[in-house]
Formats: sequence, C-alpha cells, structure tokens
Amino acid sequence: MSVKPLARGSTGPTAKAPKALQIGQGRFFSYAKPPDWSVGEDGQFALSLVAPDKKALTVMVGNSGLPPGYPPGQFAWDKLMALGPQDLAFGEARPSAPITGFAQAIDFEVRYLMQGVPCRGLVKVSVAGAYDTATMAMTAALSVAEQWPGYAPWLPQVANQISAIDRAAFGMRGLMQQNLQNSTAYAEAAKAYRSWSQKNWQAVTDDRAASQDRRNTAVRENLGGVQTYTNPFGTSPPLELPTTYPRYWADAQGNVIGTHDPNANPNVGDTQEWRLLERVEGR
Repeated sequence: MSVKPLARGSTGPTAKAPKALQIGQGRFFSYAKPPDWSVGEDGQFALSLVAPDKKALTVMVGNSGLPPGYPPGQFAWDKLMALGPQDLAFGEARPSAPITGFAQAIDFEVRYLMQGVPCRGLVKVSVAGAYDTATMAMTAALSVAEQWPGYAPWLPQVANQISAIDRAAFGMRGLMQQNLQNSTAYAEAAKAYRSWSQKNWQAVTDDRAASQDRRNTAVRENLGGVQTYTNPFGTSPPLELPTTYPRYWADAQGNVIGTHDPNANPNVGDTQEWRLLERVEGR
C-alpha cells in the first residue's frame, strides 16, 4: 500500500534576550562582571570574580614598588601558584596590549591541574616602570579545560576590565583609573560577551525546542495510534504509520508493506528493492 507521510509540527520556547555585562564596584576597584558571577577576593591588592558553577574565574592582582627589570613571567608564576595549582605550565610569552595606565604587557597561555581537574587560561602581566621601581598587574581568565573554548573569545577581555577607584589600590595611586562604562575596551568586552551569550542561549533554546518537539510527537503518536519511521531512501519526511504491524518495509516509489513475521523479507522473489523501516530515535 502507498502511505502519504503526515505533516509534522513543532513548537518551542521563546528565547529571552541574553543579559549584558554588569559594572560592579568593590572597595578599591570597579570591574565588569558577567550576570550571576560572584565577587571572590575584594581587597587592596587583588580582585577575583567566580562563575556560578565555580569552574571559571578571573583574577587581578598587582603590586607596586617592585625592582626595575623584575621578570613579568616570575610575577605571574608567583601569583598563580598562590591559587594552589598542580603542574602549572606556561606557553610562550607574547607581546600584548597593556591594561589602562600601563606602558607594556606580555601574555601567556597557561595549563594546570586543580584538584586533578585539567584547567586552561590566559594570563597577562602589564608593567609600568619608573626610574627606581616598577608596578605590575596580572589579569587572568581561567577555567576548566573542557569549558575554555567557550570562554577564550571573551573572558580574557572581561578580566582586563579593572579600574582603580581608590588612590591606595595596591599602592598605585590610581594608576588604573578610567571611566569603565565609556571605555572602548569595555565596549569590546561587552560585545564579545553578548555574542557568546546569544550563541550559548540559542543552543539551550534549540535543545529545548527539540525536546518539546519530541514530546509533541509522542503525544501525537499516542493519540493517533501511529509510530514514526525514517524513510530509508531519504526521499521524503519521516513516515507515520499505524501500529497495526510491528515491522514495515518500503520501496523507492513510496510503497509500504507491513508484517508480523520477523523473518519475512519482501526482497525474496521480487525484483523491487525493499528496505526495512526503523523507528525515529527518541520517539
């Protein structure tokens, strides 16, 4: 018999617009914070922000009064080791754009273990020199390794959005002060975050839509007494067939036959090619 595929419909939730970065203010610094992230360290020399799942964070830590020529890599190593990582490893140092108020910077890709969990990140050390001292600030974006590909395009930019609001901020006398809301760097970080957030939310929305579609199909199948099968020839949408038979075969012309016999094969003694239909996954 020939079977005409039934029309299928689908519905899904309406996606909410992703939230933007928020500007927060601590005792010594202002900062850009993703929604739902929390402030960890908030002191004169350091500031950290922590993701809701505790699997990502940003860190800013700085010191003034360092001797001229102090190695930036050593500064970053010392500050990161204070977090308690294992097997910390740095990539090659690369010139980088310094954060506001600093003259030069380098960055490193880093890898380490935290309680046995592989982690990755990007670390920047910005340097401002004087005739007899140097000031250094490390900004770092870090996460578990499996999440880093999603964070890498935008979290380092967020880590760099630090502005001193107290002249005593790690003894720098306000070296990092800027209008964060109106800065170009903040606008770029916010744009990168929105792009990621929109893609991330769209993936959640797509998953929910697919789940809703599966539920709708299940209800339709139960009400209509049908089951959904893939078209083995790929020439039409999935086929919804009555539950009369447990097994169905189809040919390239759209003809379908059903059988109760698990050993039956219409290809035997027939020149037409028949293929066994398979239930659609998740139905």
